[in-house]
Amino acid sequence: MDIAALIAWVVTALGGFYLLGTWIQRGGIRQQQSGTSRLPAPVIFVHFALAAIGLVVWIIYVVADKDALAWTAFGLLLPVALLGFTMLARWIPVYRDRATATPAAAAPGAEGTVPAERHFPLPVVLAHGLLAVVTLVLVLLTALGIGGS
Repeated sequence: MDIAALIAWVVTALGGFYLLGTWIQRGGIRQQQSGTSRLPAPVIFVHFALAAIGLVVWIIYVVADKDALAWTAFGLLLPVALLGFTMLARWIPVYRDRATATPAAAAPGAEGTVPAERHFPLPVVLAHGLLAVVTLVLVLLTALGIGGS
């Protein structure tokens, strides 16, 4: 089960990298000063950092098979999940506004007025979130010793 959690975590991270890259490329960091983006940069980067640190801890756990490492990785995943849910809640209104956006707001020169996160593809957001939940559950079950290690 530890390998399944590792695979789920890596695939989740790949989706997260895509979303982070999209947000940065579309001006998410610059939009923090103007208030256009609804996703605060500190929340995004703490989410990313804790998830990356947790993944490294999980890889070490897979190699070393020490229970304390499994629980540490799980402990790191809890704030990652809370930050992820926070970002999802802030992203949903931006996604809904996408349907009512005027064509001028979607024009190539209007990136400063359109939140960077509006460019997130729904399938990537959904897959990232669902795989994150799967990862959290698999890490917890492994830490509890359910399913073997």
